[in-house]
Amino acid sequence: MRRIAIVGGGQAGLPLALGLLDKGYEVTVVTNREPDDIRRGKVMSSQCMFDASLQIERDLGLNQWEAACPPVEGIGLAVPHPERPGHKLIDWAARLDRPAQAVDQRIKMPAWMELFAARGGRLLIQDGGVAELELLAASHDLVLLAAGKGDVVKLFERDTARSRFDKPQRALALTYVHGMRPAPVFSRVAFNLIPGVGEYFVFPALTTTGPCEIMVFEGVPGGPMDCWRDIKTPQDHLARSLDILRTFLPWEAERCASVELTDANGILAGSFAPTVRKPVMTLPSGRLVFGLGDAVVTNDPITGQGSNNATKACAVYLEAILARGDQAFAAEWMQQTFERFWDYASAVVDWTNSMLLPPPPHLLQLLQAAGDAPALASAVANGFNHPPSFFPWWTDATACEAFIAEKSTRAAA
Repeated sequence: MRRIAIVGGGQAGLPLALGLLDKGYEVTVVTNREPDDIRRGKVMSSQCMFDASLQIERDLGLNQWEAACPPVEGIGLAVPHPERPGHKLIDWAARLDRPAQAVDQRIKMPAWMELFAARGGRLLIQDGGVAELELLAASHDLVLLAAGKGDVVKLFERDTARSRFDKPQRALALTYVHGMRPAPVFSRVAFNLIPGVGEYFVFPALTTTGPCEIMVFEGVPGGPMDCWRDIKTPQDHLARSLDILRTFLPWEAERCASVELTDANGILAGSFAPTVRKPVMTLPSGRLVFGLGDAVVTNDPITGQGSNNATKACAVYLEAILARGDQAFAAEWMQQTFERFWDYASAVVDWTNSMLLPPPPHLLQLLQAAGDAPALASAVANGFNHPPSFFPWWTDATACEAFIAEKSTRAAA
């Protein structure tokens, strides 16, 4: 049977490894952290996953936490009123057709690593630099790089035509808390857009200490939410999080009267430039490495698509590898497989990038109209599960006007 090596033990690499192992492939996973180091370490992302991605996990038998994880039942949007402090200009919420879920990767990744090893996979805890890639490429039929961080990722050439930004567009922070007052009626991603300042969203999740809420802060660089560099302690981080809410989003601050951190490692702050890279790397020997997940497509987390993209890439790559049979994994096949994924991911990238820019008039009209048209609000909410459904009306003003009219007419009927 063919031998596959995957460098990177995350949301793309591990499900692919387990899927291939289940089909009889010999699979090696290389990652630089022991399972217990991940369990005891810092949170890595916010990882809210929508139903299409959860279904891929279900199909692979990797939905072990579905019963324990609180559901995310909808999406809500609020925009502060520019002239009436403490009031909202836009305020609506809509249910998802099927719930989303967010399981802390400190729970998932160690468990999947151990499951992979228990099923006969070869798990190597080591760095994955060029020398290691050369050794893997010499002894495997295909090497995939699925690690989203580290210098080795930079060996994939940046795709300038597909990368709109060359520097970070938001100062990012995560705060995992217990004790937040639930959203009314149904649980949701409560998304708040503060023009010129940034975004804040929060949703229920499962972490190492039980059910929690994940607070995500997205600050415009140089603005008042770009404020994390002087933080010294976890409690400082929590205090800064609450200060932001009291200043800009008092309705969200009210939900946080009794919050506390889930654990000292339930915080994160940083920034990165959203980037698309060319998916085929040629090593000094001439052997090839195929990029997967965050190694080749990194989105700003403003739309919550990172883990979803990684999972959907895994599904495309798994299908393509299985269909390849005994044929060589040539550069042309790698590019074609990536393009099949890009047919989907390009819409995610375009939609996410649009959210990092000041909204054009037609989008403001759309988001305001959704407050009076449940069908319109539902279309926006459920687009998070399948972002290609946002097009053409998200970016085309004429199509957007027609879409608003169609959904609003349905609301009036």
